[in-house]
Amino acid sequence: MALAAFTIGCGMRMLDPLLPMLAREFNVGLGAVAPLIGGFALAYGVGQLVMGPLGDRFGKMPIVAVSMALYAGTQVAAAFAGELGTLLTVRVLGGFACAAVIPLLMAHIGDQVAYEHRQAMIGQLLTGMVVSQLLAAPLSGAVAEYAGWRSAFLALGVMTAGMTVFFALRLGPALWRAPEGAGRTIGLSGFLRILERKPGRRLLLAAATNGFLLFGGAFPFLASLLIERFELSAAGAGAVAASFGLGSLLYTQNAARLLRWLGERRLVLWGGIGIAVALCVFALATAWWMVAVAQCAVGLLFFMLHGVLQARATEALPEARGTAVAAFAMALFLGQSLGSVVFGGIIVAAGFTVAFLLAACGVVAMAIWIRAALIPPG
Repeated sequence: MALAAFTIGCGMRMLDPLLPMLAREFNVGLGAVAPLIGGFALAYGVGQLVMGPLGDRFGKMPIVAVSMALYAGTQVAAAFAGELGTLLTVRVLGGFACAAVIPLLMAHIGDQVAYEHRQAMIGQLLTGMVVSQLLAAPLSGAVAEYAGWRSAFLALGVMTAGMTVFFALRLGPALWRAPEGAGRTIGLSGFLRILERKPGRRLLLAAATNGFLLFGGAFPFLASLLIERFELSAAGAGAVAASFGLGSLLYTQNAARLLRWLGERRLVLWGGIGIAVALCVFALATAWWMVAVAQCAVGLLFFMLHGVLQARATEALPEARGTAVAAFAMALFLGQSLGSVVFGGIIVAAGFTVAFLLAACGVVAMAIWIRAALIPPG
């Protein structure tokens, strides 16, 4: 499952270093090829509306396997795209196809693993996603440099197809046999059922706020801060930003220990406070290496907070976990989309320092609220 998550993460990040090459290939500006990234992300977010209920109705692992197969096909098709419009279409289809994989794998873990062990298991799953954040861009850039950008898509398609075959062989008949009660799930109405419950509404609000402040607010602008304030190259700024993965990897390998030592309430609180301190370092740093050190820590601190929310998402609607985790992912995505617009405007109007300090204050308030509203004592 972690390897499957790795292929999805590669699809999200592999184009970062390839945009200039694609612009030259199709004789257009960078702005014309940028939708290749945004289109994938938008389709991935919209796909949650469909994939969660499908997983609950027909079985999570069968839908994951079909999703992986379709995703592999889109990567191979991208390798043979002759026009930019065709490549964009294939990218959008790929984002939609792979939307099922990570949310339904998390929901599958929720079905199979007791809650006290669930956060650690989800952490293991996310190892693949974290490693992809570290390796996807450098690997795709290296492959494209020596063999062309089409080879990068083809390599990912072949790897994903191999993972699909692995799922089929590893799970055997269980892969295609829907679990008991799968056909009697509540479908799209599950999204409304989550909103009808106060814990569900609070969870989705927490996810959206998390996306607004961090995924959309602070994180996307760190490389720009490094370039403008410290005159780092784009490659150097990208390397510093990617150090987030080092701390994330530390979390995924030690999630069970952290949960035993701190419990959910302290994980959320100290994770939030730690992130806020790191954001203050970003805002006030006088040397790029200070940002790099703080960014390594952010990878661990972020997942201390976010991991608790993910585990809670698997319990938001136990009778339809696929729908619940998909709703969580959608809320995160919507918050991210809004945050990028709002914080982009703040940076233009008031600068990086103000934007990161505001995000720091927001994260502390969010962590305190999550601890009080979502996690009961004891």
